[in-house]
Amino acid sequence: MNRFSIHETPLADLYILERYPLGDERGFLERIFCQEELGSYLQRKTIRQINHTLTRKKGTVRGMHFQRPPQAETKIVTCLQGKVLDVAVDLRKGSPTFLMHHASVLSDENFQSLLIPEGFAHGFQTLTTDCGLLYFHTADYQADAEGGIDALDPRLSIEWPLPLSERSERDSNHPMLTTDFSGIKLS
Repeated sequence: MNRFSIHETPLADLYILERYPLGDERGFLERIFCQEELGSYLQRKTIRQINHTLTRKKGTVRGMHFQRPPQAETKIVTCLQGKVLDVAVDLRKGSPTFLMHHASVLSDENFQSLLIPEGFAHGFQTLTTDCGLLYFHTADYQADAEGGIDALDPRLSIEWPLPLSERSERDSNHPMLTTDFSGIKLS
């Protein structure tokens, strides 16, 4: 029995995962990840790290984060508590959807995750208070491979649905894209 449906987005290799919980009057059991069903979407890599974040304030924007090769990573992002607008931006050099983004609402009620491939930046805005996100990563975090772009960069044209209430100093200091930025070369 498949516990996921995988839906394409307008951006190649970026997918929405729809999960199918099994439940009754007691509650439910939900599979968040299955190597057999999702492994082929991880570009022959395995999950190396799992992280959990909690963002307390509604309207907070986190991102846009990515890791450069050779630590480039595929991520699966799931909202376990609250509701967020989750955004992925294609930074892949030579991609036909370069600098385009896709946004999906993830919540503890809609049983969806976003599978974000290597070469994409990721960020989100909290639409409720106390948002808990779970991240599955195919690469270990390496500070020297970390990159970021300003989530308010006009070249990205991201329409954050709420007034911005908070951003970390680190995220506020991510650079805007330069006019000569041609993307991340993956291999």
